[in-house]
Amino acid sequence: MARATRLLAFMSILRGLTAAARSNNTASSVKVGWIGDSPAQHLGTTFGLPWPQGKYQPDEVDFDVADGQTPLESWVTGYWRDGSIKWSAHAIPKTNDVTDGYTIEATPIVKGKPKGKPKGKPKGKRQTISLSVEDGKSEVTVNTGKLTISFPKEGRYIVSSIKTAGGKTVGKDGRLVLHSQNNIPDTADDRTDKAIDRSNFESNIEEVTVSEGNSVRALVTVRGKHTTTEGSDHEDWLPFVVRFYLYAGSEAIRLVHSITFDGQHDKDFISGLGIRFQVPLEGEELYNRHIRLAGTDGGFLNEAVKGITGLRRDPGEAVRTAQVQGKALPDESTWDTRVTTRLHWIPVWNDYSLSQLSPDGFTLKKRTKPGQSWVNFAGGTRSGGLAYLGGATRGGLAVAQRDFWKRYPTGLDIANAGSDEGQITLWLYSPDAAPLDLRGYHDGLGQDTYEKQLDALEITYEDYEENFDTPYGIARTNEVFLYAFESTPSSDTLAELNANAQEPPVLVAAPEYIKETKALGSYWGLPDTSTPAKAKIESNLDFLVKHYQKEVEARRWYGFLDHGDVMHTYDPSRHQWRYDIGGYAWDNSELSPDLFLWQYFLRTGRADVYRLAEAMTRHTGEVDSYHLGDWKGLGTRHGVTHWADSAKQARISQPQYRKYFFYLSGGDERTGELLEHTLDADKTYGILDPVRKVRTDGWRPFPGAPVAFGLGTDWAALAAGWLIEKLTNTAAGIAQLKNGFVTGSGSYLIEKNGTLRPPPTDPDNDGVVAISHLNAVFGMPEVISELLEYWGDDGAPRGFREAWLDYAYYYLATADEQRARYGASFSGVSLRQAHSRLSAYYAAVQGNATVAARAWADFGRSDGLKDTQEFAAVRVGGSAVVHPVEEAAWLSTNDFAQYGLASIQNLAYAGDSI
Repeated sequence: MARATRLLAFMSILRGLTAAARSNNTASSVKVGWIGDSPAQHLGTTFGLPWPQGKYQPDEVDFDVADGQTPLESWVTGYWRDGSIKWSAHAIPKTNDVTDGYTIEATPIVKGKPKGKPKGKPKGKRQTISLSVEDGKSEVTVNTGKLTISFPKEGRYIVSSIKTAGGKTVGKDGRLVLHSQNNIPDTADDRTDKAIDRSNFESNIEEVTVSEGNSVRALVTVRGKHTTTEGSDHEDWLPFVVRFYLYAGSEAIRLVHSITFDGQHDKDFISGLGIRFQVPLEGEELYNRHIRLAGTDGGFLNEAVKGITGLRRDPGEAVRTAQVQGKALPDESTWDTRVTTRLHWIPVWNDYSLSQLSPDGFTLKKRTKPGQSWVNFAGGTRSGGLAYLGGATRGGLAVAQRDFWKRYPTGLDIANAGSDEGQITLWLYSPDAAPLDLRGYHDGLGQDTYEKQLDALEITYEDYEENFDTPYGIARTNEVFLYAFESTPSSDTLAELNANAQEPPVLVAAPEYIKETKALGSYWGLPDTSTPAKAKIESNLDFLVKHYQKEVEARRWYGFLDHGDVMHTYDPSRHQWRYDIGGYAWDNSELSPDLFLWQYFLRTGRADVYRLAEAMTRHTGEVDSYHLGDWKGLGTRHGVTHWADSAKQARISQPQYRKYFFYLSGGDERTGELLEHTLDADKTYGILDPVRKVRTDGWRPFPGAPVAFGLGTDWAALAAGWLIEKLTNTAAGIAQLKNGFVTGSGSYLIEKNGTLRPPPTDPDNDGVVAISHLNAVFGMPEVISELLEYWGDDGAPRGFREAWLDYAYYYLATADEQRARYGASFSGVSLRQAHSRLSAYYAAVQGNATVAARAWADFGRSDGLKDTQEFAAVRVGGSAVVHPVEEAAWLSTNDFAQYGLASIQNLAYAGDSI
């Protein structure tokens, strides 16, 4: 929060200094539409909107929905250099009718008129909404008009009660539950020999905060740790953050649940992780109590706690029909007496359990009570992940997890349904599965020196180092939805709500408008099929995205931690990705597939691309990065497990990968928190040297002393998240290096506001020549392009723009040109296709047609995916594979990402020269 305050203060100063540079602050409007098809309903939505530089100042403009009916809450999430609004966020409540989109109007504030009120004549009856927030001493209470939910500020309950508008309490005592054990048997035979201590934990609240504004949307954030429930000596651990989003007029609550692993990976094995609510049922007849569990394709298990269908004696069609539909049964006097006199013989099914232990199958079982056997019955493939418990007259609660089967092993438990107080547990990690094992997948293989580790790198591409394959500090976020009901809803209603939970409706502006604002850079353009060459590239890009969507499914890239990532390199001999070979396995954002997917979405607006990019953003920002400890703000290089490799660098936690989602989503708060985690990542360089194994200049890290880092993979990643002061100072330092970016690295003074000096190898700045093929493939072109636009013609540090243009030109220049400019030619030049976009950028800025032609030559006829490559997959089946697949053995994720980025940016910068 302190950093945000400093930034806002800095921006307010800039506003005063640059008032004369503003654009005319006249009324404007922007249309936002749903990605994909319009939803059947939406229960409240937040979205982001970009604005051109200088268009609006935050204290001089107001926003409304043009229809004059839909309420709107707005706030600012990003600023331009002159202090004008770069990104605004907007929340709309649940609306009575879902249109194909909304038009957002920006108008000057009228003095004396409250913000948020419609201007002009309303175009229809304004929707009445009710949202109230009470931030009391002991709890926070939010009333949406459809439900009231209370959040205690201490204790174990993250939610104390959920009440409907009719006053029915349908949920209470909501808490997080955690099971762990200190060991895992290696074989089935070990289960009796190996002593295992098990512990149970529940949430313990440390802090509860509530958002400001709250005219349409309220956000309540609960933080804490899990504490033991049975008096064991295990300390509180596994810190959590649960964010509750509530919208006016909505009976739904969206939860964003995040945990960070701070245990010992060889002693703290998570064996169950869930969210549990009590559901009051007192006074509801057992035959009017209903269980609903989501099956496949919108299907549901529809049962009652005491079933009266299928009996030997028939109670009557009206009675049977009512129970199946979840309605209150007719008075017992209307039933066949042969049933009513024997109701006490019908079993009461207290407990139900659904377990999704793989992406391809779930099982269902139920029992009458503990101590009695479970009855297994119909299962299926992929559960929709929603459970409902409630009564026809008493009301009830539904809980749904987004991506339920994709995040396996998951589960849904309903317990004590026949008692006065039932219980629903959503298992984010199912206790029916094997415990979550975060240990290293090998014992080090004798790699006890740097020499051995570097030699092993030559064969498995894994950079191993003892004690570096640790998950300490990784995180995971899940989305959950709660729905409150006055009475048991129809299964069709639940199916519709679950569809909403699985793909929450998303509003975005049109690609044309986003591009016009330049708020997400000028390095991408709209699809262009005006020539055969351009049409071929567009077709190739479409193939790449669709192929990876198919691979996610075909290769089952799913799981509690794995969902959202893709593999790095393919093994044609096995017709399999190299999931078990060192650095060739999980990609962990290597060479920026995240950037390609987001830029492809920006230019196409396709829903399928958005969902794929969103899942990757959620994964790579959480699981592949550290959020606690000495390496907080850094990420882990690609590997068999997401944290196995010893290369911990900012290039993986690169904020540029998250910013697209952050701004488009209206400032997703969890993503914003992840961005904050990277702000001080530079301090880790005083503890950890990323190139310690190959360094030859004798430099060693020491806290408080200058640190050495690369000008590409390190500086670009840090620059994407830094505040103005550090950013300007380091950019100025690069500009003052004799060879600019070609210097390769520099000495960075953390304690002096980010001053950058020559590297240890060139303390006098005589001009060392050092480049890396990786410098510009982890977001640096995007970061610098946006920085230069942000600074404008006179804002960038002197010489910085020229230093970058030099690098963009000379990286792919001839050896003679490099020697003429720097006194030496470059060694290690590769990834020419990837770097062709630097040439295209130079050509666009300098208006150089010759360099534009060079860019296209390197794009299609060097390394990477060549012009002659046929973008097609071949079906492989039979005994050669586990199951049939569509194979593109010529494709790696490096090529997927860098061909995609080079295509998009070359077309944007030099499309006329192809």
